[in-house]
Amino acid sequence: MRFTHLLRIRIKSPELTAAKQQYVPKHQPAVEKDIKSLEEFLMDKPNIVVLTGAGISTESGIPDYRSEGVGLYARSNHKPIQHMEFIRSPSVRQRYWARNFVGWPKFSSTEPNSTHYALAQFEREGRIQCVVTQNVDRLHTKAGSKNVTELHGSGYVVKCLSCDYKVDRHEFQNTLNALNPEFKDAPDMIRPDGDVEIPQEYIDNFRIPNCPQCDDNRLKPEIVFFGDNVPKARVNSIAEMIYAGDGLLVLGSSLLVFSGYRMVLQAKDLKLPVAIVNIGETRADHLADLKLSAKCGDVIPKLFNFKNK
Repeated sequence: MRFTHLLRIRIKSPELTAAKQQYVPKHQPAVEKDIKSLEEFLMDKPNIVVLTGAGISTESGIPDYRSEGVGLYARSNHKPIQHMEFIRSPSVRQRYWARNFVGWPKFSSTEPNSTHYALAQFEREGRIQCVVTQNVDRLHTKAGSKNVTELHGSGYVVKCLSCDYKVDRHEFQNTLNALNPEFKDAPDMIRPDGDVEIPQEYIDNFRIPNCPQCDDNRLKPEIVFFGDNVPKARVNSIAEMIYAGDGLLVLGSSLLVFSGYRMVLQAKDLKLPVAIVNIGETRADHLADLKLSAKCGDVIPKLFNFKNK
């Protein structure tokens, strides 16, 4: 029997779907008329800028920090790494990389969801100008979006803080594996809630390589940690996108971090319309021309006859 086409079918078991949805906050179903209102909002704005936050990646199984009951703040003692602590403290860097090493295989294997795929299709169809994301998970790129600006950087690149050395995060994982063979039971350190629990003696013995170019011991993911600033060139580039655009669509962000809220302020200064889709309140609800309190996955894939392939 000869087959001229290979048909790939993605089967999503109820258990897998439930696992991915465990980080999505409680929410009401999207209202059909609200979805229609958003489609009408977007209809005549082909140069709209889309800002995405953690609320679209929670549907892929990546937890956020702040969501009530399901965010990392609510479920654990985990707090985000602070920039100056990472710079100054070898022990903080050691703990960070030990946790990152254990969590990397799961994090890097995360797949985009229907919202990511819909935005990629809307870009190809000329319905949106670009995506600016607060997320560091590269899911927009995995889904096929081309014009993506990573506002807070990416977890997929590691850089030296003293010179221009950079390395792919997958390659860096291989280096960490070679230096820390005793971490063979690392997958068992991932808790059911997705957080990482590492015995202190493992952290104390975790080895991190120096920069192979300048021998500095401060290798850092290319992520803007809390307390650090978004590079000025990136800020200016985003401002130019908004200036050239015809509106702003915010998806899955509470806008509590100023780097995202600033984009709303820029849009309103230019008298451009702003729409927001987010579960619960955001910092900019009072500035929005249209606000949908809903899960992004219940709204965005229902626009413009999108079909998730």
